[in-house]
Amino acid sequence: MAKIRPFRAVRPAKDKESQVTSRSYERYTRHELEATLTGNPMSFLHIIQPGFKIPEKVTGQHRFDLVREQYREFLDREILIRDEEASFYVYRMIKDDFSCLGFFCATSTEDYESNIIRKHEDTLLRRETLFARYLEVVRFNAEPVLMTYPDNEKIDHILRKTAESKPHCDFKSPDGVQHLLWPVNDPVKIKQLQEAAKGINALYIADGHHRSASSYRLAKELKEQNPRHRGDEAYNYFMSYLVPESEIRIYEFNRMIKGLNGHTPEAILQLLGRYFNVEEKGATIIKPGQKHQFSMYLQGQFYLLTLRESTYDFTDALSRLDSHILKTLVLDPILGIRDLRNDKRIQYGYGKENSALMKQEVDKGNFSLGFGMLPITMEELKAVADAGLVMPPKSTYIEPKLRSGFTVYEL
Repeated sequence: MAKIRPFRAVRPAKDKESQVTSRSYERYTRHELEATLTGNPMSFLHIIQPGFKIPEKVTGQHRFDLVREQYREFLDREILIRDEEASFYVYRMIKDDFSCLGFFCATSTEDYESNIIRKHEDTLLRRETLFARYLEVVRFNAEPVLMTYPDNEKIDHILRKTAESKPHCDFKSPDGVQHLLWPVNDPVKIKQLQEAAKGINALYIADGHHRSASSYRLAKELKEQNPRHRGDEAYNYFMSYLVPESEIRIYEFNRMIKGLNGHTPEAILQLLGRYFNVEEKGATIIKPGQKHQFSMYLQGQFYLLTLRESTYDFTDALSRLDSHILKTLVLDPILGIRDLRNDKRIQYGYGKENSALMKQEVDKGNFSLGFGMLPITMEELKAVADAGLVMPPKSTYIEPKLRSGFTVYEL
């Protein structure tokens, strides 16, 4: 059963939420980052990127120290304020035709170790270690790990009853997304939510594998260093946003490839014919209509590739993923792309208009061909995580995407 607990969040001062909170740092272009840092002195990005006004490049321990100093300065100036009581934080996000309702809480590193918290992506040891050092210095989580759980009637009732009251904060971020938050600090309601969470046998990481792995690594180290370790210290937990799986949205990543690995277009089609029924569909954009089917754009033409299952062995949950099938039968043996994370010949795209953008990029000559597929389902994600397997990179693009600095968890 999942172990969760409330925490005293550090949050933006009232009516400053839209100015303080930010998208995840990695989701800004260089131009957007510079514009935000220049035009908004209260952006949480000034904490994450503290060397903005310093001429020399700031890295390593020096950068971590500056992050900590900037964080303290935001507290001193009361741009950020620490809540007086430990709370769960019910949060609703509304974006275009998508909304979700879940809650922020502290989740257990012991649950991570015991596989109650389950993963479907590999982490890079270098990044995991670096971020653990970062956390050791700055001592806060600024962005929650996104986790999902099977729909739970008791939790759902608590969340929806809470969301019927007036929110503590209600604002729109610059991208037009509406954010509503309800702190839950009543001891009775806290206990009800914790008891309801005991019915959750597994939490599934949707986004934040490196953040959770680094938090676990740091907790192990601090436990070893602390002769009076009790198990309830803040470092034994990390901040997460828990949302029922019915309110998660999973989108696909398209793949765009530079070069044909020495093959002609005709040879590519011939090689694909070993495993797929290949249908030419013309220049009009198409998308796959079923699992184990792919769209391909090559030399101004779309093709529909349908796996001939007699040519392929389904051995486990991973082998059934379309991203794995494409990697195993096409990207690696035909196009020579073995390292999907680092090979510069492959790029990924997502979004409603991505098929059109893929076509445009290939037509411009920036890429030689592109592939599209259907999104992975929640059932597929869980099956891979339950089996302890790892998806290929960029198998899923999952919403909601959460903001930094909205609720901060102090270690």
